[in-house]
Amino acid sequence: MKRTIYLLLAAFLLVLPAHAQDIGLTTLVIDPGHGGKDPGTVSRDGKYYEKTFTLDISKKLAEKIKAECPGVKVILTRDSDKTVALNDRAEIANKADAQLFMSIHINAVPSTGPNGFSVHVLGKSSQKDRDLFAYNMNVCKRENSVILLEDDYTTKYQGFDPNDPESFIFMQLMQNSHLEQSLEFAGIISKSLDGGPVSANRGVWQDPFLVLWRTAMPAVLVELGFISNATDLSVLKNESNRDKLAARLCEAFKKYKDGYDRSVALDVEVEAPSKPSKPADAPVAAGKGNVQESGNAAVSYGVQIFAGSKKLDPKDKAFMGYTPLIVNTGKVYKYIIAVSPDVDGAKKDFANIRKKYPDAFIVKIEGEKVTMQK
Repeated sequence: MKRTIYLLLAAFLLVLPAHAQDIGLTTLVIDPGHGGKDPGTVSRDGKYYEKTFTLDISKKLAEKIKAECPGVKVILTRDSDKTVALNDRAEIANKADAQLFMSIHINAVPSTGPNGFSVHVLGKSSQKDRDLFAYNMNVCKRENSVILLEDDYTTKYQGFDPNDPESFIFMQLMQNSHLEQSLEFAGIISKSLDGGPVSANRGVWQDPFLVLWRTAMPAVLVELGFISNATDLSVLKNESNRDKLAARLCEAFKKYKDGYDRSVALDVEVEAPSKPSKPADAPVAAGKGNVQESGNAAVSYGVQIFAGSKKLDPKDKAFMGYTPLIVNTGKVYKYIIAVSPDVDGAKKDFANIRKKYPDAFIVKIEGEKVTMQK
């Protein structure tokens, strides 16, 4: 009897769709900040380097995730004290088709007072009326300035200059298409680190970090304390505390993965209706049509080109002539073009859209609910 059950189970697994067998979050990239000729931040006595702390914590985190989530492939952008370009760090994640990217860093400021951890996602400052270029700019400049050590960085990074505030304007227009998921993961990390070895919680921030801009998946950058603060430094110098930080990051990953896996499992069960309902508005073509505000629960499909915490003018140059459907999810604004009553209509111009927006993807739209179409 048991043999019969096993044979039936094996046959069932063989006929499952390939994507159903590989469901869930299966690939994570951990990025130990700095390394090699780039030490990152340095303690006041010159004895301790950011690159050393980030590598050790990242390795500990990788081992914990491998042990507790055996089905997850964990990739480190560096596993030794070597230099890795910011562009290459993101490319490692993109080539691996990773579903999540986590960059580990240690903060520093000229003053010895500031302390605590913070979590960052790509984008304009999340606080209303804050001048992005006046606030937190020193942190952004420092984390991005590593490109100055690379040959021909102006070509590789499309003329980006970490010392020129105007360079950050371009990054605002190219915000992460996965901002909502990045914010969700950042929030989970912030809560998980709360009450840990690094005591002060400085919250979740949106900032223009180059290493996050280049990634094509949800991505966060974590600053695990200030090397310039005596209390935080004493925590980081202790291996047991570094292990505890890694353990809390592992718990955050597991919680995010659990939610991710459940949402993807539900998406697999959803099939496009045989007779799609008429969408609230007509399909949008490049350069014509009226601005659309989502609100109707009818099912339609489209191409999400990016998302952001700020509502952009539909004539903004970021849309390159397209007229977007704007969906306010409550957390972010999602910008969708090529809206159609069926998925085939949305796919029609997808290849051309991806040439302009490499991170674009097909979505299903139900009122204010937008889900990625597998």
